[in-house]
Amino acid sequence: MLGVWLFLSALAAIPLMFARFLAPGRFELELDVYILATGGLALMLIVLLAREAYPREEQSALAEALDREPPEERRPPELERLERELTMAGATAFDLHARLRPVLCQIAGMRLGTRGERLEEAEDELGPELWELVRPDRPAPTDRHAPGISQESLRRVVGELEAL
Repeated sequence: MLGVWLFLSALAAIPLMFARFLAPGRFELELDVYILATGGLALMLIVLLAREAYPREEQSALAEALDREPPEERRPPELERLERELTMAGATAFDLHARLRPVLCQIAGMRLGTRGERLEEAEDELGPELWELVRPDRPAPTDRHAPGISQESLRRVVGELEAL
């Protein structure tokens, strides 16, 4: 880069020589202009050297720190909770009674409530499998570790709920 600066300084000396021949009495002003021009060239070369030594980043560290990654698409927590309850209800009778039954009662009560009916009086509206699960006087299972609801029964119960 020093060679480039020397070449450009020598090139800038040519107008200095022309100015010396055209206006010989203004040597100090001409020399000041020449020094400013060569200083400007030197400054430009320093800037170019600095840019080569420290290339510009794609994004500043501050902007990168402030950027937030888009949140991962997550399933609703209520859906995940309901899936866990359905899985557990298939495993044991206690989980069916204590975890899934209240959800089924709530859904059936809300579906019947839109038509002005009450869950306690809707045995005829609900299918036998659904009524067996949501009836108010359903006792807790005596064997807590007995098998829960089967997948087929659960599908039928959900179908009955959807039909309400």
